[in-house]
Amino acid sequence: MKFRYQARDKQGKLQRGSIEAADSRAAAKAIMSRGLVPVQVEANTASGAAAPKSSGNDWLQVLKDALEPSVELEQLIIFCRQMYSLTNAGIPILRAIDGLADSTHNKRMKKALKDVHSQLERGRTLSAGLSQHKKVFPKLVIAIVHVGENTGQLEESFEQLALYLEKEQDTRKRIKAATRYPSFVLIALVVAMFVLNIFVIPTFADMFSRFNVELPWATRALLGTSSVFVNYWPLMLMAILGGVIGIRYYVSQPSGRLFWDSLKLKVPVIGSILERSMLARFSRSFSVMLGAGVPLTQALSLVAEAVDNAWMEKKIIDIRRSIERGDNLSRAARQSSLFTPLVMQMIVVGEETGRIDTLLKEVAEYYERETDYDLKTLTARIEPAMIAVVAVMVLILALGIFTPMWDMMSAYQGG
Repeated sequence: MKFRYQARDKQGKLQRGSIEAADSRAAAKAIMSRGLVPVQVEANTASGAAAPKSSGNDWLQVLKDALEPSVELEQLIIFCRQMYSLTNAGIPILRAIDGLADSTHNKRMKKALKDVHSQLERGRTLSAGLSQHKKVFPKLVIAIVHVGENTGQLEESFEQLALYLEKEQDTRKRIKAATRYPSFVLIALVVAMFVLNIFVIPTFADMFSRFNVELPWATRALLGTSSVFVNYWPLMLMAILGGVIGIRYYVSQPSGRLFWDSLKLKVPVIGSILERSMLARFSRSFSVMLGAGVPLTQALSLVAEAVDNAWMEKKIIDIRRSIERGDNLSRAARQSSLFTPLVMQMIVVGEETGRIDTLLKEVAEYYERETDYDLKTLTARIEPAMIAVVAVMVLILALGIFTPMWDMMSAYQGG
């Protein structure tokens, strides 16, 4: 069987070629016998061998993969921390990966680590093995591990990844904690609106219908709204379900996701917090990549995916393209209009002094402090608007229900 390979010679130059061997392990041994260090060994499926036919049970495997629990950020942090400790203690990579595969409780992580272990045995590198499981290991992790392998600083790479992922987890938890209370209040308001219109207001409607009197505008509005809810609630549910599906489909498209992600950043109060949070994520991940030795343009491509926002990803890609055209980082960043003047000044200083990774780390800490302050005051800033919404609802209910009752009581007493 023929295998294609990539290997490095004694001078570190990358060599490519093909070799005949019984299996990938034998191919790796044959490559090493030539004085080369194998980086990647793959079967040459185009060499006349028939590609394996897909079985009729492929959809069962897809369903099984979908039902497997996803790998949470916390599990990635534990993996990076354990790899740092094991590699720093001098434990061989094969033994470390095998031990972590046996100790993890996540099925998807266990399956991925077992496969990485088997690929390491066949002569592939750790980063090449991790890259086969991109649903488990993000591209950022794979790139930094790859740089760590090439520079001989694998344990430092895992330490950097663990610190970065811990900061990311902390930011996510703070955002969730800050938005939990407003979310509960909004859900309670929606539920209360449905209950009032379907169960409470119809009772008053029956009572008012017995009297041939002209009802106030608030009461007529409540009765009309309640009639729509009672008579057309199946259509309303279908419309809501169809709207959710339509919006999800639209957001799944590139143009829809770009519009939605840009819209999120324009939402009053919340938009500025999201923007600062993503800029902190960009600065920290960019700092980690540059500190690990990743080339500038490659680091920008990887960081663009890490921010998880299509609008900001487009801005970062534009920065990368400007640099490829010959601009320096500070000029390209200024043209993007992403950063405040203070941050731009720090980027300029970092570029001039050659310490841009250190200063980007300070930029990340600056944005994280701003985000932390905004999150602490988020509830206090949203509460007045929510109280106003509740007050308007209560006022309409009071005017719509109690005003005609007072009129009827006055007429009864006058009679």
